[in-house]
Amino acid sequence: MVAGWFTQDSDEEDFRLLGTRCAACASVFFPREDSFCRNPACGGGELAQVPLSKRGRVWSYTDGRYRPPAPYVFDPDAEWEPYTLVAVELEAERMVVLGQAVPGVRVTDLAVGMEVEVVPGVLNEDADTVWTTWHWRPVGVAS
Repeated sequence: MVAGWFTQDSDEEDFRLLGTRCAACASVFFPREDSFCRNPACGGGELAQVPLSKRGRVWSYTDGRYRPPAPYVFDPDAEWEPYTLVAVELEAERMVVLGQAVPGVRVTDLAVGMEVEVVPGVLNEDADTVWTTWHWRPVGVAS
């Protein structure tokens, strides 16, 4: 099943971010594009969905020490935990994709150039729904 920005597989091995590639110029885009090639030098419009690299290298990182505003969903009664944002240069595409690190990974655990992999994550859940997302995890760190 496809969730728009990533494959929705229960198997972590097959989890991938999804982008699009222009048939005319071979440019790859994330988030995916369905209407036109975003390369200003290209007039192409035929776009194909492509899975992106599972691994990349940390390009930059920081921590979020504030509760994001709406529409971010959180329990107002829960103690706030800072989260780690990671900008990752994908291995094959050489593009930078931003996302959160897996829970428990802090800025002190990261270094520019460190290899990371994309894994499924949970953004929020309630009794009826689990909203999923992607996280970056340092290679070699267990789930």
